[in-house]
Amino acid sequence: MKKLLLTGFEPFLQFPINPTNDIAKELNGQEINGYEIIGEVLTVDFKKTGKQLIELIEKHDPDAVISLGLAGGRDRVTPERIAINCNEGPEDNTGYKPNGEKITEDGPDGYFSTLPIHDIVDKLKEAELPANISNTAGAYLCNNVMYHGLHYFKQRNMDRPSGFIHIPASHKLALENRKLPSWSQADLTRAIKLAIECL
Repeated sequence: MKKLLLTGFEPFLQFPINPTNDIAKELNGQEINGYEIIGEVLTVDFKKTGKQLIELIEKHDPDAVISLGLAGGRDRVTPERIAINCNEGPEDNTGYKPNGEKITEDGPDGYFSTLPIHDIVDKLKEAELPANISNTAGAYLCNNVMYHGLHYFKQRNMDRPSGFIHIPASHKLALENRKLPSWSQADLTRAIKLAIECL
């Protein structure tokens, strides 16, 4: 059976709950669309998280990689189109704050997702789940992880789907911050299952 590495993140910044953590744990070990799901949770640490993803890829040798991130404030699921070779943003969970440094010194400026992002958006909309392609993953850890995965496969000429999907806050998180648009955790998980069906 093929393997899919599905990653989420631990809580970070002003978000005491990260619904991607729950999705990765819930889907771990399930079979979806012919893939055995390997769910893992990443740290929020500019100096470690990308390496952690690479270690998981080398450990599990997955046939595809989907990384998930919380986009608190977005109201729809947004597959990311591109990752850029830049670290910038607020402090990570260790207190480190990058200022525009390159993720990889010898890497290209950007990589396009190799996930079927148009198919994912169409499938979610058919299921009446709001979705759009996003043209910026920012420059925080979500972008960092997406870039690391795509760079790893490109450098090794490995043709494997890899990319990133941002999701809205869960209702549970919105209880902590009333300004956040939110989805039920069940619908967030269903959206990712449908995305996996597009591989």
